[in-house]
Amino acid sequence: MQSTELAQLVQTELDLRKALHIATLDVRDKTSITDFMIVATATSARHAKSLCDYVVVKVKENGIQPIGTEGEQGSDWVLLDLGDVIVHVMTGQAREFYQLEKLWSVPAKSA
Repeated sequence: MQSTELAQLVQTELDLRKALHIATLDVRDKTSITDFMIVATATSARHAKSLCDYVVVKVKENGIQPIGTEGEQGSDWVLLDLGDVIVHVMTGQAREFYQLEKLWSVPAKSA
């Protein structure tokens, strides 16, 4: 599965499961660790974990094995590493504090 298809699959699943303010960041020109970062807001720490659990089930159904998950138990920020796509699900307060979109929207340096 191409990284763009995987990102779309994740976006769709997050949307179906009521994630808020889903943003997909194309970071291919900024880092070599991943192609896309998807940032979404959850209504609570439990919702954040649940959203990532649903995404894991969906990607496994499509033959993708997640690399890892961080911050599951009672965390305001759950990170799901799918290789070409990294998913950040955060509570509103954590998302406002860390401002990942702002961090990754800085233009890449020209060589």
